[in-house]
Order: sequence, then structure tokens, then C-alpha cells
Amino acid sequence: MSDRYTDKPFLRFVDAWVLKAIGHLDAATETYCKAMVPQLEQSFGITGSWEQIVEQQMKFGPDLPAQIRKIWSDGQARFQAGNGMAPDPVQFAMIFVDRNFNRA
Repeated sequence: MSDRYTDKPFLRFVDAWVLKAIGHLDAATETYCKAMVPQLEQSFGITGSWEQIVEQQMKFGPDLPAQIRKIWSDGQARFQAGNGMAPDPVQFAMIFVDRNFNRA
């Protein structure tokens, strides 16, 4: 998984933002994201929480978290039926980001 972020360190924050939107951001990752706010502010010249910086940098609209939650919740049963197991929220976030935000 670390290879994913080698050349695109900001991608870690976009993945985390999606995980937070679906209610599955782990405490360690959230702590890391919060600790990196000064570096994010310096890198992008934007002030705010890490979530706000991601939203501004990626030009995310205010309705996007609810849209992502709906996609996640609507797809869980289909995934379970097709794969015989519950979906992995981290895998969902990475695939969602890769398919929708390839500029991250």
C-alpha cells in the first residue's frame, strides 16, 4: 500500500477524506492527517483543517460526502451478494478515488 503514495503523497489525504465521508477513517490515519496540517497549509497556501484543504485543493462540492456515502451504502449489498463477503472500506476508497479523482 505504501507504493500508492510514493509519487503522490497528497493521494493519502484524498483516500482518507473518502474514508471519513463513509465513516471508516481509522484513528491513526486521522491523527496523521491532523498532524500534517501545517505542511499542507505551507504546500498549498490554504489554511484550514486537513479536510478543508483537501476539499479546496480538489474543488469538492459540499454535497460530495453525501453522494459518496450513498454510493457506499447502496453498493454494500450488491458487493456482498457478488463476492460472498463484506466490502473493504479502504479498498472502496482507493478504487473510488482512482476512478473519480485521477488528478489527486
